[in-house]
Amino acid sequence: MSRPRIAIALGDPAGIGPEIALKAALDPRVLAVCHPILVGDPGALAWHAQACGINARIHTTRRAENPVMMGTQDVTLLEVNAFENATLEPGKISAAHGMAAIVAARTAIAAAQAGEVSGVVACPQTEYAIKEAGIEFDGYPSFVARCTDTPVDDAFLMLCYDKSRIVHTTLHVGLRRALELITEERVLKVIEATHKVLSGNGVKPRIAVAGLNPHASENGMFGDDEAKIIEPAMKTAREKGIDVEGPFGSDTMFRKEGYDAFIVMYHDQGHIAAKLLATNRTAGMTIGTPILFSSVAHGSALDIAGQNKASPEAVVEAVQRLVRAIPEAGR
Repeated sequence: MSRPRIAIALGDPAGIGPEIALKAALDPRVLAVCHPILVGDPGALAWHAQACGINARIHTTRRAENPVMMGTQDVTLLEVNAFENATLEPGKISAAHGMAAIVAARTAIAAAQAGEVSGVVACPQTEYAIKEAGIEFDGYPSFVARCTDTPVDDAFLMLCYDKSRIVHTTLHVGLRRALELITEERVLKVIEATHKVLSGNGVKPRIAVAGLNPHASENGMFGDDEAKIIEPAMKTAREKGIDVEGPFGSDTMFRKEGYDAFIVMYHDQGHIAAKLLATNRTAGMTIGTPILFSSVAHGSALDIAGQNKASPEAVVEAVQRLVRAIPEAGR
């Protein structure tokens, strides 16, 4: 079986992104399943390689469909010149760093749309740096949606670790805004997107849905969002043949067994569980868009940039899960 080409965008070049991308590209577990192609600024990658003492031969290319396949220390880099009018400042937040992360991700997504790679993995970005660059960004799912002309409301984040999958109805928005976004229509969309991505080979996924309020409102004692919004959406999903149960209290839901995915209503319901149970090895997959896209679920760790302290485990996990999701025809 041929190995697919997977693009790995370097993320914020001032953080640990380039370090963990390079480590992952050299990892035997990654090389066993794909041809990794890093995407980003060559100068930034070279700085991290030297600072971290990583022995690698970096080969630049202008096309992702032309990876260098030589020895285990050879790495292909799809070149993105991100610092023509600025300099890399490791450990610092700047507009140039935010722009570099975005340009690398956009370039990798474009390569996937062109069929040059089978999927994209993104290393961590720094959202404040992206804001400094004047770019609209509230997480990778909506960003991928905009890059692929997909309605933003149709893209969702699915956190993956071990055998668990957690899908978010809302993501990087304030809690007040999240409450506004949680509508019957949106809850139904996230259920349908989760069902679609997990269905295949005759498998009918079993999905659990969290409530919004404590104890899923305890039969209306703590609010009526479950009765007015979540339960009607679930009823419609069942009428469409989707196996969905709940709403459950989010504080106990993840202990329930036999489910293929858990759907939560807002960021912290899912991220707290994932980061407690699978620290630094959680992958985030964007679902509902036309390309396969995954990212790490941890930050850019500016404080340890260039110190060879960062683990690539989340990148390795993201690559492995992405490859498993590629249809045979797309390899």
